[in-house]
Amino acid sequence: MPRFIGLLQVDSTVGNLTGNASRIERAASIAKEHGAAMAVSTELAISGYPPRDLLLQPDFINMSFDRATSLSVEIPVLVGTPVPTEDSRSLPANGVVRAGSLIAQPNGENTNRIVAKKQLLPSYDVFDETRYFHPSNRSGICRAIGGMDLGVTICEDAWQIAGLTPSSYGQDPIQNLAEWGRQGVKLDATVNLSASPYHADKVGSRIKVCRTAALTLQHPFLLANQVGGNDDLLFDGCSLVAWPNGTVVVAPSWQEGVLLVDLDQPENCRWIGMAEEDALSIGNDTLKIISSDSDGHEESAELIEDITDAVITGLADYCRKSGIKSIVLGLSGGIDSAVAACVACAAVGAENVLGIAMPSRYSSQHSLDDARYTAEALGMQFKIESIDEMHSTLESKIESVLSNGSPVARENIQSRLRGIIVMAHANAEGRMAVATGNKSELAQGYCTLYGDMAGGYTPLGDLYKMQVYALAEVFNSRASKSGLQPPVNSSTMTKPPSAELAPNQKDEDSLPPYQTLDEILRLHIEHTMDADDIVQAGFTREVVLDVLARLERNEHKRWQMSPAPRVTSKAFGQGWRRPLASRHDWRD
Repeated sequence: MPRFIGLLQVDSTVGNLTGNASRIERAASIAKEHGAAMAVSTELAISGYPPRDLLLQPDFINMSFDRATSLSVEIPVLVGTPVPTEDSRSLPANGVVRAGSLIAQPNGENTNRIVAKKQLLPSYDVFDETRYFHPSNRSGICRAIGGMDLGVTICEDAWQIAGLTPSSYGQDPIQNLAEWGRQGVKLDATVNLSASPYHADKVGSRIKVCRTAALTLQHPFLLANQVGGNDDLLFDGCSLVAWPNGTVVVAPSWQEGVLLVDLDQPENCRWIGMAEEDALSIGNDTLKIISSDSDGHEESAELIEDITDAVITGLADYCRKSGIKSIVLGLSGGIDSAVAACVACAAVGAENVLGIAMPSRYSSQHSLDDARYTAEALGMQFKIESIDEMHSTLESKIESVLSNGSPVARENIQSRLRGIIVMAHANAEGRMAVATGNKSELAQGYCTLYGDMAGGYTPLGDLYKMQVYALAEVFNSRASKSGLQPPVNSSTMTKPPSAELAPNQKDEDSLPPYQTLDEILRLHIEHTMDADDIVQAGFTREVVLDVLARLERNEHKRWQMSPAPRVTSKAFGQGWRRPLASRHDWRD
């Protein structure tokens, strides 16, 4: 007889305890309907992940735990929740609690007992869990749940065994469970309640984790992963199960649903989607079965498709979870604003997006034509509001200041006037302004505070410039396959990038070619290579030093940028902790 477990891949909203509980209940019902004997939610599914300093509020902990214990389910469900201190319902002064999972039983036999508490607490990159949680010192086991005995782990608990944590924690939950197995503790499987943040090709790492755990334990290892965006963090779903022989089944990305796992026969695993009617239609809704001779890493074409879905999901969930219905952005005719418009239309619907072209005396006609083309191809709202008269008036008013200063001050007036217009529409019409800058420009300070950086979200903020071009190709391809006009025309794709803030201005007048710039930044930011290492990789020393010096000089701008969805392994955001006031000089 098949032994089915449902992995509940849900999109929790931080703080929405009732809504999150309803999603878990609905997913559990779907799992039961399709034959699951029990189900597993994701990490902190009831509170949403990451709740950050909400965890310092005793009422939030107690309310989350109470909501988890009152779930109405028809099969046993392991539910991720913050756990109050054991001896009372009040928290210690520092607010530290435990992250754990409890078992919610069907009505009439609801024991709601805690079965596992997280042992390994990451405090690196985007994680800061020792700020909130006490670690447990033993692995969890759940007996006779749906007729099965299960090991229970929570997210990071599984990663050390695969060598994918920065350092040793001093204990290994998977090794502990394996040792118990050698001592005669028989388990049918081990499960993992996870909220593993996305970056490109992260699935390959998770496959390694699950395969290593399954091989070590000598039984199936199942990982239920969160899906959706919360602030700047994205969660791709891709819940998975691995068997000791290396076979892996991976659920779809960027979709809510249930991965129904047959512990004995991988070919019987199924995916049941549970999307709402107005949910995004992205990703592929079929399971992936990965054989033991594949590492699961995606090809470059698959990766850029996945990154496209990631940034759409990030903006869409940011808007939905914040109650934002419509968007406004500057539409310049350049590649960044064109792709940002594509993302916005995919996220909230073209009818809810306004693009504004704001030409100045330095704007070219082709830029205006290209902006109009993109707007018409996408079906979004479009306006032209010239800033030329305002520009001239303001220049004349402060000419005595401008004439004695840097030419950049004169250029930035245009960007800030555009920011005023965009924000006026945002405030007057109840829209959110989105900034259109990319990671390469943000790294080099090629962005204007209170100008083109104005906005509540920066959808391209973790994409290098050449990745923006790649996303344009994806949007064009998707449009063509749907019988629609490609939204980014050849003029936008091929003209030299320019801010058009001065006559005949081009980005490469003061920056290296973007192919070079992007790779230098990637090696330094994501691979922590210093100047000498990057030079050894084949780049000119002077160019490298210029790029790194500009990166250091412009940290103050990045501290003021709006959230950007994290799609690389190191984004400008909570995982990037450079000092604001620094005199570090790469030329020393």
